[in-house]
Amino acid sequence: MAAKKIQSALISVYYKDNLEPIIALLKAHGVKIYSTGGTQAFIEGQGAEVIPVEDLTGYPSIFGGRVKTLHPKVFGGILQRRDHDGDISQATEFDIPAIDLVIVDLYPFEETVASGAGEADIIEKIDIGGISLIRAAAKNFKDVTIIASKDQYGELEERLNNQDGATTLEDRRYFAAQAFQVSSNYDTHIFNYFNLNENIPALKISETKAKALRYGENPHQSARFYGNLDEVFDQLNGKELSYNNLVDVDAAVALIAEFKGETAFAILKHTNACGVALASSVKEAYQKAFAADTTSAFGGVLITNQNVDLAAAEEMHSLFFEVLIAPSFDEDTLKVLKGKKNRVLLKQKIQIGGTKQIKTLLNGIIEQDKDLQTETKADFKTVTKKSPTELEKDALVFAAKICKHTKSNTIILSNGDQLFSSGVGQTSRVDALLQAIEKAKAFGFDLKGAVMASDAFFPFPDCVEIASKEGISAVVQPGGSIKDQDSIDFCDKAGMSMVLTGVRHFKH
Repeated sequence: MAAKKIQSALISVYYKDNLEPIIALLKAHGVKIYSTGGTQAFIEGQGAEVIPVEDLTGYPSIFGGRVKTLHPKVFGGILQRRDHDGDISQATEFDIPAIDLVIVDLYPFEETVASGAGEADIIEKIDIGGISLIRAAAKNFKDVTIIASKDQYGELEERLNNQDGATTLEDRRYFAAQAFQVSSNYDTHIFNYFNLNENIPALKISETKAKALRYGENPHQSARFYGNLDEVFDQLNGKELSYNNLVDVDAAVALIAEFKGETAFAILKHTNACGVALASSVKEAYQKAFAADTTSAFGGVLITNQNVDLAAAEEMHSLFFEVLIAPSFDEDTLKVLKGKKNRVLLKQKIQIGGTKQIKTLLNGIIEQDKDLQTETKADFKTVTKKSPTELEKDALVFAAKICKHTKSNTIILSNGDQLFSSGVGQTSRVDALLQAIEKAKAFGFDLKGAVMASDAFFPFPDCVEIASKEGISAVVQPGGSIKDQDSIDFCDKAGMSMVLTGVRHFKH
C-alpha cells in the first residue's frame, strides 16, 4: 500500500521509556512536534524542537492538568479528513494544522488500584484527554498513525526506518486496532473498579497478555492462555506448560491452599487428587501421598506447600512426573530435579486470589462465586447417637477438604493425614464408593477405622451400609436429603458416627 510521510506529530506520554529512538527519527525526518508538560521537556532534552500545545490552542493547561489537549485545534488536527474538501476548507478557515502521528499513553489506573491507593488518587488516574486522543486518531486511521502504548514503540521505529519516515494504510489500521484494544482494556478496568460496589449485572473481562500453547486438550485443538503466569510462578526448569498442565496446575494450587500451617503434599491427575498426605517433612508427605496410588502418580502434577529439600527431591526423582510446584527449592535439590530436562519445576510466588469463576456455555457465559467455603470441626453437626472422636473429626476435616476439590460424584476415604482412595466423577454415589473401596484395597489399605466424605447427600442408606461392612467408622456429608434419617438410623444401628455440614461441594 502507498506510504504516507509523517510531517507532524503530537506526543504526550506518561511513560517515556525507550521513546528516544522515535524522537531521533522524527527529528531526522524534519517532523513538526507538538507536546505538553513533562513530555515536552523530555523531547527538548533530546535536542528536538517542540511546539507547546498551549501555543497551538491559545490555552494553558488548566484545572491541575485535567484539561490540556481537549481543544478543537488539537482534535480538529487529528480528525480532519485529508481528502474531504469541506474538512480542508474548515481547517484553513480556523487555522487548524493537520496532525499525522499521535503518540499518547494512559495514566496508570490499573496499577494505582493494585497499589492500594485511596479513591481520590485512583479517580485522578482516570485519563480523559489521552483516551480521547487515542480514539480520535484510531477513528481517522486513514490519515493518522496512533501509538497508544510504549509496547508499540519498537514496531513504529521499525516501520519508520524501513519506509523512510512513512506509514502505510495497512500499518495505520493495525495500530488503530491496537489502540482500541488499549482503550477498551482501560475502560474495562475502570468499570470493574466502580462495579465492586454497584454490582451492575454486566461481565467485563480484558486480558492483554496472551500466550499461544502447543495445543489444547488434544493435538487438533489450538489454545491460548490469557494472563500473566510470571506473576504467580518462576519456572525453574522444563518445557512450556501445556493446556492440560495448566488445568492440572490450577487444580493443584487450589487444593494445596486448603492446608495452611501444615506440611502437605498432593499428587493430581486430570485435576483429581490421587494422593494427598500430611507429615512432619516433605519427604514423608510425598511417600504417603505416592502410596495412595502408585499407578496414577505416573505423569502427574505434584505440589507441596513447603520448601523442597534434597531428601525429598531424591525420593521423588525416580518417578516420572510432569510438574512439581513448591514455594521454594534448595539449590542442591534443583541439581537433582533438573536431571530430567522436560520436567517442569514451578516456584509459586503468590496465592491465587479472585472470587469468581467464569465458563463459556451454550451461546453464552456462566459466572459463579468460587467455592471458598471450607468446613472445620466447628461446622460439624453430629446427628448420630455416637459422636466422632477428636481424631476422627480431624480425619473428617482432612477428607472433606479433598472431597471439595474432587469431581462429582465423589467419595473420599482417608484417615487424618493420608488419602486412602477416592471414587471420582461417577454417575452414582454408590459407584463412587465401590470404586474407592476397590482402589484402597488394591493399594493395600485397611479401611477399618477409616472415615468417609461425600460431596453431596446420601439419597438412600446404601452407601453407609457398604461403608459399615468395610469397617469405616465415621462419615461427613452435607445432608439435605428427605431420607437423611434412613442413613442416620443405619449408622446408629452399626455403631458409626455421622456429621452433617449443611454445605454441598459439587464440582462438575
